[in-house]
Amino acid sequence: MKKVRVALIGGGLRGVNYLDYALQHPHELEVVAVAEPVAERRNGFKEKHGIADDMCFEHWDEFFAVPKLADAVLICTQDKQHFEPTMKALEAGYHVLLEKPMSSDARECILMGEKASQMNRVFSICHVLRYTNFFSTIRELLQRETIGQLMSIQHNENVGYWHQAHSFVRGNWRRKDESSPMILAKSCHDLDILLWLADAECVRVSSFGSLSYFKADQAPEGAPLRCLDGCPVSDECLYYAPKQYLTSDTNWPTSAISDDLSYEARYKALQEGPYGRCVYHCDNDVVDHQVVNLEFANSVTAAFTMSAFTRDVSRTLKLMGTKGEIRGAMEKNEIEIIHFGSGKVERISFEDMGGHVGHGGGDMGLIKDFLRLVREDGKSQGLTSAHHSVQSHLMAFAAEQSRMDGNSIHLQDFAQQLSMPVET
Repeated sequence: MKKVRVALIGGGLRGVNYLDYALQHPHELEVVAVAEPVAERRNGFKEKHGIADDMCFEHWDEFFAVPKLADAVLICTQDKQHFEPTMKALEAGYHVLLEKPMSSDARECILMGEKASQMNRVFSICHVLRYTNFFSTIRELLQRETIGQLMSIQHNENVGYWHQAHSFVRGNWRRKDESSPMILAKSCHDLDILLWLADAECVRVSSFGSLSYFKADQAPEGAPLRCLDGCPVSDECLYYAPKQYLTSDTNWPTSAISDDLSYEARYKALQEGPYGRCVYHCDNDVVDHQVVNLEFANSVTAAFTMSAFTRDVSRTLKLMGTKGEIRGAMEKNEIEIIHFGSGKVERISFEDMGGHVGHGGGDMGLIKDFLRLVREDGKSQGLTSAHHSVQSHLMAFAAEQSRMDGNSIHLQDFAQQLSMPVET
């Protein structure tokens, strides 16, 4: 088996986690270079993978300025920093694995896809849910018509109250102008899965939602701008920052607030950094709850709900067919099939992947398949190629437009306004 050589652009948590695959399977994958502006992250990743000094770069421009160093690059920068390095990587002849979302600009999504086709390069998007046992089993059950003809889907993304506060109120994805609308940043995974399960083009989208709770008019009386500045409700506040970040558990999300995880460094981070802010006094503007209604060309309908106001971080769904139902809870590794008439109930359970395995095993499944595609040198495209991903991104852009203007959107018209074809 040919060992694939890769470089990482963007040394944040997602890229670091994906490339743990190289540590577990060194005969399959070798990390040879990294481009990351934060010295602590760059040096930490260098030490972890034994990368040479002259293969560590502060900016992707420095990386692309030298002759081709690897077979492929993983681009795991922030949302608005996806387009430029992706185009440069494809132009330089690299195969590319890009963190979702492709871009916060719909036109950039199609331009990247076109460039990959022109250069005959593998261009995969990190829609990891397609690679999980959970969703691939549901897809197989539908294709076998286990519940007859699929008619409708109810799908919930339960964001979790604390996850919302960490990532979408205090964190990097709190503002549309700095990252993406939440329906794109958080839920393009889910819209992609709905497109895959429905197995037809999406034709119409409508959406409703708002930022209703994490804002100043909901703040307790006397709440300061920062949690450590003498909050009068610290004992009862669910979002009091020290309760989350100053415990003995330094795993994610605590690991995101400081590269130095000592108590002193974390305390300083809460005094000075974004994660110490009161959740009611941040500069966030993304929604904290949203619903999306979808109609597909084969008459399948889907209702998707994303909500911050859940205890667990989980995905749950029900698929309704002409001969039965499928109910699933991803984080519980459980699928239930209910047959009409006979009343027979079948249950499928998967081995617990463990908390260290990202997205129910999907992260490692994605990397494994990307390596296969690279070894084939672009002769085929995988489950999450840009060709498949563009429409699910358009669904997210259309949902956000519908949420803002209150209109139902025909996806073909929406795509034509962007001067791009709808692709599946």
